[in-house]
Amino acid sequence: MTGPLFANRDEGARRDNGPSASELTEDSMVRHRGDRPGRGWRRAVYVGSAHLINPGPSPQERARQDWLRRVRRPLPGFHQIGVTSIKGGVGKTTVSACLGLVMAENRGDRVIVLDANPDAGTLADRLTGESSVTVRDLLNNLNNTRSLTDVAYFTSLVGRLQVLASEQDPAMSEAFSRDEYERVCQVLTRFYNVLITDSGTGLVHSAMEGTLALAHSLVIVGAPTVDGASRASKTLDWLRAHGHENRAARAIVVLSCDRSSSEIDRDRLLEHFAMRCRAVVQVPHDPHLATGGRINLHALQEPTQDTFLEIAAYLADDFDPTPPNMDRRAYGGYPTGPPAGHPGGPPMAPQGGPPMGRPPPAPATPPYGSPPPQGRPGPPLARPPIPPPPTPPPMPWPNRPSPPPPGPIRPTPG
Repeated sequence: MTGPLFANRDEGARRDNGPSASELTEDSMVRHRGDRPGRGWRRAVYVGSAHLINPGPSPQERARQDWLRRVRRPLPGFHQIGVTSIKGGVGKTTVSACLGLVMAENRGDRVIVLDANPDAGTLADRLTGESSVTVRDLLNNLNNTRSLTDVAYFTSLVGRLQVLASEQDPAMSEAFSRDEYERVCQVLTRFYNVLITDSGTGLVHSAMEGTLALAHSLVIVGAPTVDGASRASKTLDWLRAHGHENRAARAIVVLSCDRSSSEIDRDRLLEHFAMRCRAVVQVPHDPHLATGGRINLHALQEPTQDTFLEIAAYLADDFDPTPPNMDRRAYGGYPTGPPAGHPGGPPMAPQGGPPMGRPPPAPATPPYGSPPPQGRPGPPLARPPIPPPPTPPPMPWPNRPSPPPPGPIRPTPG
């Protein structure tokens, strides 16, 4: 009896330490569609053989799947991206527009691009062609903007991407200051998860100061030319010289190859930026982007789409997975922070009241007829007491004669 008993115990222990139901997941049982080729000759072989021959996806397809997984990373709060350049004409607006399209296409939350160029930017022209309602109109109505519907009145839509145009009048756009930019961002980050700012050319204008102060990630746009590459490198120098070392180290350098030359040593150029920032990416020449017209994401060549997806993946690596607290997410909706006594705000300062922990004394009842204190209704006026009704005299019995009046008292005989 002893041997079989211990044997059963051993078998039970092995069953307890063996496979469990938690191992039967979709990842372990189902063959993913990503293992099947989707492009090129590999797909032709897979489809032509009636799915009998599967050469598998190419390394480029596997890299694209990884970029998509990173771009779709959850973002409980909001993330601001600044796209800047110290030199104009290198494709800063093009990079901002394509990044916004890629983010909005492959994410499920809300994405918006803001044209903060003080010199009549062309971001809205490259995306929607609608620039009649601008950020200046939103600034003039910030006090009345309380919902996503209110914000959407000032934006235009392309696909799933919202676009907020800049002021087209140069005389008015010069007034777009840092304070106004921060006020606009406080409203936008209440309703949008990803905010991409197309800043103006240069680094010393007022709106750029607000971009550097609020951006979580920076994209520095240059070109694989002598002037374009040197200006991008000087942008990194300026950031480090003005106390933005961490932003410069985490920045993404994008080289737009619309203008290129075989005389440029590309490997030396890429090695220089790889040592100074987090990543450097080259955007290939694309005929659709070279026209300077309205951008259609699906009209881009596949290498161009993959390049912007790679840039978006680098930016999504900086997404904070922790939920924001009340004072981080646009101060809980208050323009200057929650007031005293509200969640996330400072404690209420005592103003001559009782010590903390003790109940306040009961208010004294004002005398009858005195006016109530200002700002609150007084107690109801007390009415004078009503006297009780007089007691009526007793009524005589019915059909009974009245007793005779009393006479003189006579002595009792004997």
